[in-house]
Amino acid sequence: QVQLVESGGGLVQPGGSLRLSCAASGSIVGINMMGWYRQAPGKQRELVALITRAGFTNYASSMKGRVTISRDNAKNMVYLQMNSLKPEDTAVYYCYVNTVSAYWGQGTQVTVSS
Repeated sequence: QVQLVESGGGLVQPGGSLRLSCAASGSIVGINMMGWYRQAPGKQRELVALITRAGFTNYASSMKGRVTISRDNAKNMVYLQMNSLKPEDTAVYYCYVNTVSAYWGQGTQVTVSS
């Protein structure tokens, strides 16, 4: 089992920035893929960004250029720096980890509003 705890969400004005963090614990040996997904009200969960253990990244086209994913393998942490946030970025953001199974955090709310 892997436990994931997200932090860093909140309310931000349009154009603002937030940094999300996710700490992984438990059976964390062999984690390759880590990343972030989001789910807005009434919509399906969608990819935001993924990063492999070696540092290869993949970004959703809607957020490319505005977000940067990074990870600290020694600390089993994954981060999401989000800039130039828009109201349509409002969603619950979920941390994701894949070992032999997929694991999800409980989610952290990001609200972009003036």
